[in-house]
Amino acid sequence: MRSITLVVGTRPNFMKIAPILRALQRHPDAFSPCLVHTDQHYDWQMSEVFFRDLGLPEPDRHLGIGSGSQAVQTAKVMIAFEELLIEQRPDLVLVVGDVTSTLACALCAAKLHVPVAHVEAGLRSSDRTMPEEINRIVTDAVSDLLFTTSAEADANLMREGYPPDKVHRVGNVMIDSLFHALTAADRSPILSTLGVQPGEYALVTLHRVSNVDYPETLRGILSALQKIQERIALVFPIHPRTRKALEIFGLQNQIAAMPKLILTDPVGYFDSIKLQKEARLVITDSAGLQEETTVLGIPCLTVRENTERPETVSVGTSTLVGTNPQMIVREALRILEGSHKQGRIPDLWDGHAAERIVEILKQGSGVRGEG
Repeated sequence: MRSITLVVGTRPNFMKIAPILRALQRHPDAFSPCLVHTDQHYDWQMSEVFFRDLGLPEPDRHLGIGSGSQAVQTAKVMIAFEELLIEQRPDLVLVVGDVTSTLACALCAAKLHVPVAHVEAGLRSSDRTMPEEINRIVTDAVSDLLFTTSAEADANLMREGYPPDKVHRVGNVMIDSLFHALTAADRSPILSTLGVQPGEYALVTLHRVSNVDYPETLRGILSALQKIQERIALVFPIHPRTRKALEIFGLQNQIAAMPKLILTDPVGYFDSIKLQKEARLVITDSAGLQEETTVLGIPCLTVRENTERPETVSVGTSTLVGTNPQMIVREALRILEGSHKQGRIPDLWDGHAAERIVEILKQGSGVRGEG
C-alpha cells in the first residue's frame, strides 16, 4: 500500500483534489491517502463551505498558515510541511494548481527526496509578472509526475525539455467536480435568494492582484460594469480582497451608483455553479470559471490580458477582453445581442480525469519504491 499526501490550500484546490481523493478511496488496498490543508484560505466562506459542498472529509492535518505576503506564506508552509513529511515519510506528495501552497509543498517534498505529482502541469500564461506563473514553472521543475489537462500543456512541457515519460495527459479534474456537482447545484436556491431569473443577469467575479490592487485598473473595470448594468442585472459575489480594495481606494460610490448591481458575499460551490449555469454571460478573471463556463456553454469574458488555459479561448466559450473598459463593454453587448461563439468541450474534459490519474499511480510510475 502506498501512502499519498494530498495538499490543498485555497478554494480552487478543493475542486481539484476532491475527485482525486474519491478515486483513491475506491482503491483502499492500494492507497493510503492523507489530506493536508495548509489553511492558506482560512475563513468559512473561502474554505469550509467548499469542503461541505464537495463532500470532502475533514483534513487529516491542518498547517494553520493563515494570511501574509507570498514570501511569508511560502516560508510558513515549508516549515510546517517539512515537519509533517519528516514525521510521515509518504511515498508521494500530490499537489494541484498553482497557488503558494502548491509551490511550497512541492519544493519541500523535493528537498526531502519525496516524489511529487503535479496535477495541472504545463499550464503557461507567458506572463512572469503573475505569481502563479512562477509557481507553475517551479512546481513542474521539481515534480516527478506531470499530469496535464490539454495538448497545449503537453506542448509547453515538451518545449521546455521535459522527458515524455514524465508527462501524462489526463484531462481536467475541475470538470470532474463540475459534473459531480451538477445535480446538487440545480437544487440551489441562490437565484431566488438574490431575486434574479435565469438568463436575466450576468455573473461577475474579480479577485486577481493585477485587477483589484491597482486603483486605475479597478476603476476602469467598474466603469465598464456601470455601462453593462444599464442593459442587464449584474450579480457580483465579492472576494474579500476586492471588497478591501474598494474601501481602500474609496470606490464605494462607484458601486452605489449601479442600481442593477447585486453585491453579495462569496458563495459556495453549488451556488457558484448554479449562477454560472443560468447566467446570460459571465465576466471574470477566474481561471476556474473560464473552464466551467466552457463546459456549461455559457459565454465568458475573461478580464485578463493572457490566460494559461488557452483552450477555453481557442475551442471554448471564453473571450479575452483585457482590462480596457471599451472592449469589455463592446464584447458584453455583442453577447447580449446574441452574437457570440458557441464553443465546444475540450478533449478529455469528460469527468474522468481523476480516474486516469489513479490508474497511472497504480502502475507505480514516479512513486518511491515502485516503477
